[in-house]
Amino acid sequence: MSNDQPTTTSTPNRAPLIAFLAANVISICGTRVSAIAIPWFVLMSTGSPFKTGVVALAEMLPLVLSKAVGGPLIDRIGPKRVSVGADTASAVVVGLIPLLHTLHLLSFPLLLVIVAVAGALRGPGDAAKGTLVPDIAEAAKTPLERVTGLESTTERLAGLIAFALAGGLIALVGEVNALWIDAASFAVCAILIRRWIPAAHKPAEDAADEGSYGQRLLQGWLFLRGDKLLLALVLMIAVTNLLDAAFAVVMLPVWIRDHGYGPAQIGMVLTAFSVTATAFALLASAVGDKLPRKVVFTVSFLICGAPRFLVMAFDAPLWGLMAVAAVAGVGAGFINPVLGALFIERIPRPLLGRVNSLADAVAWIGVPLGGVVAGAAIAGVGASPALLAAAGVYFVATMSPLLFGRGTHWGGRPARRDRSAPAEGSERPDQTAAASERS
Repeated sequence: MSNDQPTTTSTPNRAPLIAFLAANVISICGTRVSAIAIPWFVLMSTGSPFKTGVVALAEMLPLVLSKAVGGPLIDRIGPKRVSVGADTASAVVVGLIPLLHTLHLLSFPLLLVIVAVAGALRGPGDAAKGTLVPDIAEAAKTPLERVTGLESTTERLAGLIAFALAGGLIALVGEVNALWIDAASFAVCAILIRRWIPAAHKPAEDAADEGSYGQRLLQGWLFLRGDKLLLALVLMIAVTNLLDAAFAVVMLPVWIRDHGYGPAQIGMVLTAFSVTATAFALLASAVGDKLPRKVVFTVSFLICGAPRFLVMAFDAPLWGLMAVAAVAGVGAGFINPVLGALFIERIPRPLLGRVNSLADAVAWIGVPLGGVVAGAAIAGVGASPALLAAAGVYFVATMSPLLFGRGTHWGGRPARRDRSAPAEGSERPDQTAAASERS
């Protein structure tokens, strides 16, 4: 099957796209509430930025590892089944947090175990949802940039809803009780995907010839390593993701606390970001396929990255931080639509699950350490120097895309008719020939 857009004239089916977008809003909204509730609960109950980072590490490290190894499973049994199974199990596991809290059985070590299991389930579940995008685009007869743009829009919209409500919700019912919303969101998401998303995946007829699980995982790595543009982008995003995690999990809560504010003000800052990010992700879904990807990607990261850390380092007022966050959202709105379409176009469909999962894992590899690094940096040198250092590293990482893609196509690669042709940019054609088919 070619990665080009389908040319059939059958009637578009919009139901899977609508269900997919609704599932994104509901699931991400619940998760974003917990992303505020858990760090704030730990910070206020222990007073320790380091322990706050440890909780993030406990969740994100299993998430990254499960992303890395779950790709062949997605390719083998299908992204729909993996997504539904992971979301169903996540609803049960996350629901244990408020349940045990109500029973006065939730200790800090037990919380670490639960969030670790939840993270391990989220890894393949999130990767599976991304692998559903080509099937949804084909069913809806919609360009990839539009589907990835709408997907990004729903993510931003979920953040807007969650961050706008999270502060008041946490103040009303408590940090841990707000996690009931997260558990329910996973259950609803599983129902939507199960009912309306097409199960277009068909296992390979010669599955036995694919080799062991490890060999299939290696195929994904060889393809990713051989595509110089995708690998360079993934490594760059790994750095910025670490800093984004440091910002959200530790640096922003500590800055808010040190300036005499509370969780409602965290929600205000993140809402300011989410409003513009949602609006411009929607704009990207409409015009993204007409824009130069390399320029858009670089400028977007310049806008949304380092400035946030700088204004906090120089003790800007809350309204100033909110204004910078709103401008950052403008850039953030364009990033995921560009990345999503680029990856789907460049990765052969039979390898999409494992390559996408590995790419996500590498990109997220620094996320588990973000909170710990931020907590240690603040404890070691103070908040302002740590923020300045983060801004500098973010700027250097942001500028690196100017060196990417020389001699490669940021607009994706044309589908190959020759099934034996090697992947463009492959360093070892003998090992990646099978992985480089475009049909």
